[in-house]
Amino acid sequence: MYIYNLSAETLLYKWEALNFRPSATRSEISDFTMESIVALKAQIQRDIAKENAKRPQHRTMTTANTAMINRSRLPPNMHKGAAASQRSGVVPVKMEEGFGVPGPSTSSSVSFRGPPMDPSSRKSRSYRYMYEKVSERSEALDDRIDEFSDLIKEHYNVKDLGDPASSSDEDITVIGRIVHDSDTSDATLPKLTETSIALETTRATGGSRVALRFDAALTIRGGAQGAGGVGLFPGAIVALKGKNGGGGWFLVKEILSLPPLSLGLTHVKPDPEVNDTAFSTYIASGPYTPDADLLYKPWRALIKTLRTDKPSVVLLMGPFIDVQHPKIKNGETDMLPVGLFRSLFIEPLKSYLDSSPGSIAILVPSIRDLVSRQAVYPQGELGSDLTASDPRIHLLPNPARFSINDITFGVNNVDVVFHLRKEEHLTKGTEADSISPSSPDDTGVDSMANICRHLLQQRSFYPIFPVPLDLAHEVNLSVTHLTGLRLGDEIDNAPDVLILPSKLKQFSKAVHSTTAVNPSFLAKGTYAKLSVASRRSGMGLKERIKTEIVRLDA
Repeated sequence: MYIYNLSAETLLYKWEALNFRPSATRSEISDFTMESIVALKAQIQRDIAKENAKRPQHRTMTTANTAMINRSRLPPNMHKGAAASQRSGVVPVKMEEGFGVPGPSTSSSVSFRGPPMDPSSRKSRSYRYMYEKVSERSEALDDRIDEFSDLIKEHYNVKDLGDPASSSDEDITVIGRIVHDSDTSDATLPKLTETSIALETTRATGGSRVALRFDAALTIRGGAQGAGGVGLFPGAIVALKGKNGGGGWFLVKEILSLPPLSLGLTHVKPDPEVNDTAFSTYIASGPYTPDADLLYKPWRALIKTLRTDKPSVVLLMGPFIDVQHPKIKNGETDMLPVGLFRSLFIEPLKSYLDSSPGSIAILVPSIRDLVSRQAVYPQGELGSDLTASDPRIHLLPNPARFSINDITFGVNNVDVVFHLRKEEHLTKGTEADSISPSSPDDTGVDSMANICRHLLQQRSFYPIFPVPLDLAHEVNLSVTHLTGLRLGDEIDNAPDVLILPSKLKQFSKAVHSTTAVNPSFLAKGTYAKLSVASRRSGMGLKERIKTEIVRLDA
């Protein structure tokens, strides 16, 4: 029906005409069979061929880059602009990239660098979900613990790691993953408590699951100053010091905090070739319209603001066309998702970029996006066909690392802040060798900053495992692709800006060398502004980056 551009009614008529069996006593339409479907397809093709043969051919095709205009069929008022030399009635017109109109300028006022976009990298991000083996899942989980084993050994000068399931008279250092000390998969499983926490190790160190008990004089080493404890949650990789006295559990005397990510080399040793101009970024996250309607008033208001302020970068995160929107679920729209996305977002965005030469836009999908090919996390970028490969619009996967000039960004379009807040259990202890705050705002007493600190220390955009059953539909986590959730770059550097949209109250927090931003959702009326000064200003990294949470004008 779609291939031959036929309506459902026309297709029904053709089927009835082909398969009608008249009879003196009873006339009927024969049943569907594979042979009758093949015959119907052949009949449609014959009908189309006959129609095409009757049509006069007026246009002559030349090269792939040239469109031909037949002047003899032009209205009289359009003949004046034709060149006198084209007496044959056919004028060649050069076609540009895109939709046959002159392409947009590719020059930009900022330098953008994103993940690799070669065919192999794009294919690896557009993987098929659930085509995996149990052994591959377990290997991916073990690999994550093994990576931290080397990190802990080097940072704390530990020679050997032990097995928490083995009884010992002396204290040993162990590393593993925090899990709930229960095998139930009930969605109502309670949060972790002091008596329900267990440690799961890799198969290389025994592959055991051992219950944990915390000493009354527990020490927290290397944590944030002023925290007074450490947050634990399912999936957290931890290093513990203590012993198993044979009672069926491991007594934890000391928690060795994971070291933070390092500061990027672009700030330790600036690259003179990197663009050093000041720039501004506007950051907004979907949904872009309230559940009550599909008018997209918050998005239209933001577009007006963009046309007035003309920021250098616009970062938009999905969902754009939300599969969970009540009116879309009920089918209360006449447009297809792709058409809706192009008319609501791409066309206004291109119009804005035309009015602001040098600006760029960055789009990050959500697993709730109807226009995305994937509903799994980590998630590949949107298809370039949606934007007609406009060079001013950059399509990124979810999550992603990228840089603008010398400032590095990390963006995660899953509400990990809310999930961590829900699952975290705070274990109290005495601080030792605490990390001093990098700025007056970087304190260990701020609960939201500590949530962001988990991501940086765990080096993952989503360190929770397993995903709570009541929240699993918001993530659709692919365990075998955990490498796509790595937060650190190739040399384990922290992003300068970490963007974490969440249903929790919007915030901007300083965490070590990183500025963490929650712009909340545009449907709630808020977005974020980010202003970055040039290195030539003489200010430090923290002073160069200014963030502001803005409420939309009514």
